[in-house]
Amino acid sequence: MDREERPDVDDIYMQAVQAVAGQGGWPMTVFLLPDGRPFYGGTYYPKESRYGMPSFQQLMGAVHDAYRNKRDQLEAQADNLHQALKRDVLGIGRADDSGLTLELLDEAALKMMDAMDPANGGFGAQPNFPHPISLEFLLRYVDRTQDSRVLQLATLTLRKMAQGGIYDQVGGGFARYSVDAHWLVPHFEKMLYDNAQLSRLYLHAWQLTGDDFFRQVAEDIYDYMLREMTAAEGGFYSATDADSEGVEGKFFVWTIEEAREALAPISDNLPRALEIAVEYFGMSAEGNFEGSNILFIPRPPAETAEVLGLSLGQLEQAVSQIKDQLYTIRSQRIPPLLDDKILTAWNGMMLASLAEAARVLGRPDYLDAARRSGEFLLKHMVGDAGRLFRSHKNGRSTLNAYLEDYANLVDALLELYQTTFEERFFVEARRLAEVALARFKSADGGFYDTSDDHESLIVRPRNLQDNVTPSGNAMMAKQLLRLSAYTGDSSYDEAGREVLRKLSDAMGQYPQAFAESLNAADMLIRGIDEVAVIGDLESAGGSDILSTLRLPYRPNMIAAWSRDDVARHEVIPLLSERALVDGQVTVYVCRNFACRLPVTTAEDTAAALKDR
Repeated sequence: MDREERPDVDDIYMQAVQAVAGQGGWPMTVFLLPDGRPFYGGTYYPKESRYGMPSFQQLMGAVHDAYRNKRDQLEAQADNLHQALKRDVLGIGRADDSGLTLELLDEAALKMMDAMDPANGGFGAQPNFPHPISLEFLLRYVDRTQDSRVLQLATLTLRKMAQGGIYDQVGGGFARYSVDAHWLVPHFEKMLYDNAQLSRLYLHAWQLTGDDFFRQVAEDIYDYMLREMTAAEGGFYSATDADSEGVEGKFFVWTIEEAREALAPISDNLPRALEIAVEYFGMSAEGNFEGSNILFIPRPPAETAEVLGLSLGQLEQAVSQIKDQLYTIRSQRIPPLLDDKILTAWNGMMLASLAEAARVLGRPDYLDAARRSGEFLLKHMVGDAGRLFRSHKNGRSTLNAYLEDYANLVDALLELYQTTFEERFFVEARRLAEVALARFKSADGGFYDTSDDHESLIVRPRNLQDNVTPSGNAMMAKQLLRLSAYTGDSSYDEAGREVLRKLSDAMGQYPQAFAESLNAADMLIRGIDEVAVIGDLESAGGSDILSTLRLPYRPNMIAAWSRDDVARHEVIPLLSERALVDGQVTVYVCRNFACRLPVTTAEDTAAALKDR
């Protein structure tokens, strides 16, 4: 079974394996009774017995014997596991907003900071995962507090990751994790969900700091996704494998001799190409990975330029040519296998990031790709009954969608609306949120991961913690808060609050496990800036106002637009009763539909938002 297509089954039986073995992982093997209850499981079992681990054949023999001769014991074990799986952590939370405070956000940020590696960045573990959700929370914290220490550690992490081997220095995009603490040796598999989240994270880091390094990384990821991971119809593929020709990393690594041969065609124009590549990418004759070199950036480029006797500008120009040439030659190698299935949740993450980048960076090519992605998802992933599919492959969409599919697509459509101001995207976002409320909501607050008409399983899963992707509950809570700000519908606000109330204690105790819930809580606690813009955005004043709204990091702002005065706006009530002032583009900055005096200049717009 493909766990990416069936996360519900994976979640249930992963919890069972963790209970039996004390840890989980993939591949995963679980033994079930005929009614689906698990009684034993584990991860990888070798073909032949080794290191004290039974072979799979030995395991099968033992399970067969126990099933035939110790059935009562298996039944008891299955019953115990089943009862454990039915326990619901949502019941332990609070019933009011008392836990949703600025102190919660401060406590969570400090706990995250204590877990971070001050030398290498990240969260001090091997293997070292990027943790984009936690880093997003830290950027929000810096935005609120201006804490220089948190900013330093967060940006150190982002810089170290992007200069390490976990990042594809030639083609762009991040691998899943590094096996070491230094971000050097990756597991070379590239996942859509990682690059969707990390592109958005680096975009936000640029908005917050103004450091063009972060902007360049974000653009390189987007360019990689559009060049290599986009289907002709507009959807995004799921992953590329770690191996090519049966060897992990073979596609990505270089010996110095391979680099010499690859760079020979540009040696007339750039005689020192190999010397520059060796210094810049930390290459050596012995290599850093099984005799070859994983390319990384071992020192600041300014230091490398000094070593080479070049100006920084000369180095950057040379490295750009070297990367292009290495990419051209690398493209002639046998590439890793492509997982070409298209998953709604992961595509929603990528579309949300791309749509935001299109408006922040002013990139028409990103806007075009975002539109195509949105059109693909609405055409192929929405069924005749208006319900979502999970997966699309070979021209066919299949499987019931999960909560995370709805939540991430709602996020994407709200971002696409704010980039294009085409109301149809907002209308569909709200409709999908209504489906989620009708089909996934629990009577005691929060949401299940599966709909009320989903295939019957031994338990109905409700995973509240983040994994490598945000939890569906947290992501849906955030979108409901945004929809409430657009519409004034308090039922959306209450449904979002219910999730966060229940998790407020868990957020404080285990912030990394509930980082997306913290991001939603930050939005709730600090409040949402509701911005209504009226008038011709193509005018000089309109363009300046849009830049003021879009360029800075404003994680808790939503925007809506109408060309003309609106007495009553049926689709987006935030636009109702908004009028032009003196015929100029006019901005209303509001909280809970209570608005400041309207303003008509970019400077006054910035001041109105700053005073919030």
